[in-house]
Amino acid sequence: MMLRYEEALRLEPARLRGEIARGRWHGPTGGLAPGHVQANLVVLPEHLALSFFTFCQRNPKPCPILEVTEPGRPHVTDVAEADLLREIPRYRVYRDGDLVDEPLSIEPHWREDLVAFLLGCSLTFEDALVRASVPVRHLEANRTVPMYETRIPCRKAGPFRGNLVVSMRPVPGHLVSKAVLITSRFPFAHGSPVHVGDPAEIGIEDLEVVRFGDPPVMEPGDVPVFHACGVTPQVVAMQSRPELLMSHEPGHMLVCDIESRALEAL
Repeated sequence: MMLRYEEALRLEPARLRGEIARGRWHGPTGGLAPGHVQANLVVLPEHLALSFFTFCQRNPKPCPILEVTEPGRPHVTDVAEADLLREIPRYRVYRDGDLVDEPLSIEPHWREDLVAFLLGCSLTFEDALVRASVPVRHLEANRTVPMYETRIPCRKAGPFRGNLVVSMRPVPGHLVSKAVLITSRFPFAHGSPVHVGDPAEIGIEDLEVVRFGDPPVMEPGDVPVFHACGVTPQVVAMQSRPELLMSHEPGHMLVCDIESRALEAL
């Protein structure tokens, strides 16, 4: 039997990952395990790992590295004692840049030459916004945060190239400064916004047309606030066309054991 959202919301990270592995939760993870880190997943063949590591170093806003595994090891231990093969609600598999599978487990696709990267995620700082009385509209509406491809190019590294992806949270105008200050404390969860205001300035023509996630919920007086997004490597994969890249379904993250405050800048 599948978990209801209200049930999933009460679970600690390890228990939640266990229920995901048992097939009892396939939904988005926004709002779950509040106060804990959530992470993006990128899996690549070992011969591409160094180039991708360099890509992350050159693009730390969308790709802040939390943990990197040894080749062939589908487990992490630093941010969570987690099995990467089945403890994320949904996955994506790209081959030569094409999306070929959206499985509930990547075990059938796993190889001994694969390296996994965990990257920070902006869902990590949403609990801090809520606690500071900054509304997070997509959580209030039980939706996935809207994500968009911009026209801002990432810095290239080896075969990896493409445009920045951003997530967008509408914030009441009088609270934008507070939201910027709060999110800037989380550099390993994308940190401060990359843009505030007119979406057309970064190449987004229509906020209703999302690349990933759900269309936004905006109230009168809200201002669009855009953060770099860890889905960027998936757009990069479509353009760079590596032989294999596996990732999470956008909005369906690895929920980690460490608390969000562990990533706060002093």
